[in-house]
Amino acid sequence: MFSFVKDPDATLDYKADWTLWLDGDTISLSSWIVPAGLTNEAEAVDNTTATVWLSGGTLGQKYEVINRIITAAGRTDDRTLTIRIRDK
Repeated sequence: MFSFVKDPDATLDYKADWTLWLDGDTISLSSWIVPAGLTNEAEAVDNTTATVWLSGGTLGQKYEVINRIITAAGRTDDRTLTIRIRDK
């Protein structure tokens, strides 16, 4: 699990680096599960890293964002990012 602090007015990119877990495999599909209160502005994926751009959030709230991937070899796994909303 990874934890980040985000200002409610910021739009920022967050990355899940799967390199070590993949052990030579590659990401075929990536999806982001973003809870209500945050907005998924965009997504990108390359062979080993998945990225999501998030905006919004309510001051004082904590959100769990999940990155789910499927690899070329057919493995599926999730990584959870915790986003805490605070003024910066």
